[in-house]
Amino acid sequence: MASGFFGSKVYAVVGASADPSKFGNRVLRWYIDHNLPVIPINPKATEIEGIKCAKSLSDMDIDHSSVSVSVITPPRITESILKEASELGIKNLWLQPGSEPAGYDQLAKELNVDAIGGGACILVEGPDMVAAARSSKL
Repeated sequence: MASGFFGSKVYAVVGASADPSKFGNRVLRWYIDHNLPVIPINPKATEIEGIKCAKSLSDMDIDHSSVSVSVITPPRITESILKEASELGIKNLWLQPGSEPAGYDQLAKELNVDAIGGGACILVEGPDMVAAARSSKL
């Protein structure tokens, strides 16, 4: 599943924040620091970290099937993000700790999406997974 997540051409961060103390900003900067193309998703911001924001997943002007999504939102919002992703053909999502709604794994299965969650943090586990994905492409 994680190899599929890091096999994408573009990444989106739902819940991206301009506030450097928030995880929505830390995760966005993580993608930037790892030279991964990223789109911040924030319904109220126009730009974060010098990158133009999309208001929602459906607002992204790209092929949705080429996107993996990091989610840093409250659980009640995450559920709607999972549904929107499924409708758009987005298959890979990473639910940051605290963003997972109850029963997210069953919902993901019903929606036919892969959702990494259960306490896995991209800031901790992502570097090794990115390295593994890059070495498998060599």
